[in-house]
Amino acid sequence: MTANSNEQTLQFEITSLLPDLQQPPQDRCMGRLVDALQQYPEIRRAHLKEEDGSCLLCLHYDAQRLAEAEVQRLARRAGAQVSRRYRHETLNIEGMDCSDCAVVIDHSLGRMKGVLHVNASYSGQSVSIGYDSEQIDRQAIEQRLGSMGYAVSLSGWRKIWHENQETWRAAASGVLFLAAWGGIVAGRLPPLAAMGLYLSSSALSGWHIAQHAWRALRKRHFDTDLLMLAAALGAFAIGEFGEGALLLFLFNLGHTLEERILQRAHQSIRSLADLTPKTARVRRGESEVETPVELVGLDEIVIVRPAGRIPVDGVVIAGQSAVDQSPITGESIPVEKDEGDKVFAGSVNGNGALEIRSTRLARDSTLARAAQLVAEAQASKSPTQKAGERFMRWFVPFVLLADALLIILPPLFGVPFAVSFRRAMTLLVAASPCALALATPSAILAGVARAAQRGVLLKGGVHLENLGRLKALAFDKTGTITRGRPEVTDLFTVNGQREDELLAWAAAVESRSSHPLAQAVVNAAKQRGLALPPASQAQNAPGRGVQALVEGQQVWVGSLKAFDEMGISVAQELRHQVQTLEAQGKTAMLVGVDDEVIGGFAVADVIRPEARETVAALQRLGIAHTILLSGDNRHTAEAIARQAGISQIQAELMPEEKLSALKALEKEFGVVGMVGDGVNDAPALAGATVGIAMGGGGNDAALETADVVLMSDRLDRLPFAVGLGQATAAVIRQNLVIALGVIVLLTASSVMGWVGLGSAVLLHEGSTVAVALNSLRILRSRG
Repeated sequence: MTANSNEQTLQFEITSLLPDLQQPPQDRCMGRLVDALQQYPEIRRAHLKEEDGSCLLCLHYDAQRLAEAEVQRLARRAGAQVSRRYRHETLNIEGMDCSDCAVVIDHSLGRMKGVLHVNASYSGQSVSIGYDSEQIDRQAIEQRLGSMGYAVSLSGWRKIWHENQETWRAAASGVLFLAAWGGIVAGRLPPLAAMGLYLSSSALSGWHIAQHAWRALRKRHFDTDLLMLAAALGAFAIGEFGEGALLLFLFNLGHTLEERILQRAHQSIRSLADLTPKTARVRRGESEVETPVELVGLDEIVIVRPAGRIPVDGVVIAGQSAVDQSPITGESIPVEKDEGDKVFAGSVNGNGALEIRSTRLARDSTLARAAQLVAEAQASKSPTQKAGERFMRWFVPFVLLADALLIILPPLFGVPFAVSFRRAMTLLVAASPCALALATPSAILAGVARAAQRGVLLKGGVHLENLGRLKALAFDKTGTITRGRPEVTDLFTVNGQREDELLAWAAAVESRSSHPLAQAVVNAAKQRGLALPPASQAQNAPGRGVQALVEGQQVWVGSLKAFDEMGISVAQELRHQVQTLEAQGKTAMLVGVDDEVIGGFAVADVIRPEARETVAALQRLGIAHTILLSGDNRHTAEAIARQAGISQIQAELMPEEKLSALKALEKEFGVVGMVGDGVNDAPALAGATVGIAMGGGGNDAALETADVVLMSDRLDRLPFAVGLGQATAAVIRQNLVIALGVIVLLTASSVMGWVGLGSAVLLHEGSTVAVALNSLRILRSRG
């Protein structure tokens, strides 16, 4: 409510109104939605805001002129109108068999009227595109792609042909080349027939190369296909049909091998979408029916048989089983599920039958959203990749200019034209940056795929690179280093009192309390299997504790200060015990029966068991600076940091102060990461170089807020993620050394005439395949 008593506010999650947005907080369509709603005079103000990682639309309206139901109708109608007009799609592309294809597609589609944004990904074999459907439709986009030699959403035999045509063409080209070469070596093939076979082999290998080069030239873009085609045509011009055919055959074969190698990484990503079963067994009325998973509604009861795959996100309402949720969270050990526990679509049920109440539609499941995030990540371009593309934009024209000079200048100084021309053709091959273009995207693709396999979601290649560059890492305390829920850590008694009896009495009293720590005591008693005696006449005394009548005796549970204020004597031994526990950052409580204190207990938000080893593993990876950022008091923060092995602390911080602390850390260390639970750490996660949220399985805020999401609620995935970033960075460096080293070596050798065209082709294509194979090693990385 606002100051105007007639004005009321409604909030909508933006994705409920614009469901096809890929990255809602940045999308321009949200601005269009706001503009559309502000045209209604009854809507006094429409604006956007972010809350807990979600983007919300806030509508302030005149309650006297509009009912709430009418406001909802207007919002949904406006959302539908915007969604219908401004479309966002990711199209799977067939025929992208070189890295230059992405640049050409970006340039061509981006110039079409009505296209709002376009991002083609060679490594992802896809293009993400936004367009105004009133100015252009999908058919026109597909036609433009078709005119460029690409195809969208193929199926059946046509799809099989497009997926394998390069392999079949390469094989046929190789057979023709070997027939010609073998016939000449054996002396049984006339030169004219050999030339015909060489040209036939070249036609098969060079078909797509020529298409790509022509499309690039039409867009005024010079690429590696053009260099290779020019070199082959030059070889033909001087009568070296064998070397020209060999060049085209090996170049085409290199592309084919490169594509097959990268398909392994593609399959690791695409397999995410195949984990959810196609159908679900749903209880409707008195019967169970098999229905497509897309038709399962919210709050329906889904039956999952033993060893079956769970079809929807939901909550267990009956049954007990161990569930393998490694495809989502990366946890290698099945997790026991009982009534009230969450389960994820795509996880595998164990030996027990489960009844699940669905909490998300199939399209909104954790697995579906994870698959979408991974697809977007593979389509994104890292800073190194963008730098490489900028380099190649001027490098290829430079090679063409150098080649022209190599043809023209040496003959002026007495070098035979044929020799100069042959060296120039060799230079075209030697300087072609195929391996360089593949060096970064292939490594990023493999890294994103490997992370997804282990339950780590990356929202872009830039975040994978930044993980490998981290110099310092900040941690939230509650829910990150600690479990995020209080537990009984210590029990102490006097005068021979039994611990179980003390705990049972304390739990009986606390079961009548609303204090945040009360449930921890009750849970501790349940874990020991204790039967709680009946408690009555419970009274909460603010600042003192709680009391109740238990088995005819007055039982008090409260702090040392409360017992002192009540005048109840506390033995020195107990006082010392309480002070020791509080020095450890714990909350100590005493238990009194009538006027005698019989002992007490301590409650604390305990450190995660894997926290200390995680911090030690990070330090072994080179992250020497670890910082605890906590809103808790300094005493408690210091105790937790000491237990976890964290080197620095900043305590008693408000959320905005955490953000300021991160900015200061970035000035000191450079690349700084922030680890939080994704719920109340949104400003800090967004402000860090890399925001890392843990416990992303089922956590919408984590999926929306962070750059990196650890799907399991365990810290030990963090060293893997950092190690993977470092491994990927190392592979990128190796790939760049291989690619640039071969280019420099071959360029110098070709200019000096030390290497022939055939040898240059072999080394050039060998470097391209070596780069792709080197990137594949990341798929086996242990981080």
